[in-house]
Amino acid sequence: AGFPAWSQRTFHCPQDETEFRNFIVWLEDQKIRHYKIEDRGNLRNIHSEDWPKSFEKYMKDVNCPFKIQERQETVDWLLGLAVRLEYGDNADKYKDSTPDGAKNADNTAKNAEPLINLDVNNPDFKAGVMALANLLQIQRHDDYLVMLKAIRILVQERLTQDAIAKASQSKEGLPVALEKHILGFDTGDAVINEAAQILRLLHIEELRELQTKINEAIVAVQAIIADPKTDHRLGKVGR
Repeated sequence: AGFPAWSQRTFHCPQDETEFRNFIVWLEDQKIRHYKIEDRGNLRNIHSEDWPKSFEKYMKDVNCPFKIQERQETVDWLLGLAVRLEYGDNADKYKDSTPDGAKNADNTAKNAEPLINLDVNNPDFKAGVMALANLLQIQRHDDYLVMLKAIRILVQERLTQDAIAKASQSKEGLPVALEKHILGFDTGDAVINEAAQILRLLHIEELRELQTKINEAIVAVQAIIADPKTDHRLGKVGR
């Protein structure tokens, strides 16, 4: 059996639990075939209370990098695996095939954006971007290219040799006359009063650093938003 018509479009994870389980079984039976037929019983038993455990084991067995709760990412990855296996079994059939959209793509638009040639539907690409985003603590986004751009901005601003060297430089602070800063309350102990003044000044410095980071985040978001929206599936730039 070939891939259903929906496999040629963006596939959304089934919301119905039974439909989702049937879909996983269909992928394994028809395309992935990682298990021997006699070993697929637990996965095929979609009405079993232990099916989630069987599915989790299946994900580990096929080396899926996503967790069982990340269903959309898991489905995308399994579909990518199925496509790769389908192609491997029928390489001669598919090697000269060209998608209809690619035949009419605008070459100028492709060359204008370096990321245009990336296969954003490749499960390895998605897993790599997700791993980098988690490592750099970047907010998850449905569009993996948006996450990749955010990673690029962070790397350019924080992880270049110049940025690291600048961050490694020791900060030489200016001497502060504590008597010129009013604490606003009295603890009854001069030493504690002085410590409270120091803590307040350090807190103010942290607030300033936080404001700077917020400003940098706003600039980074504006840089992403300012880019024209690119629809890589259609091979064109703009709405």
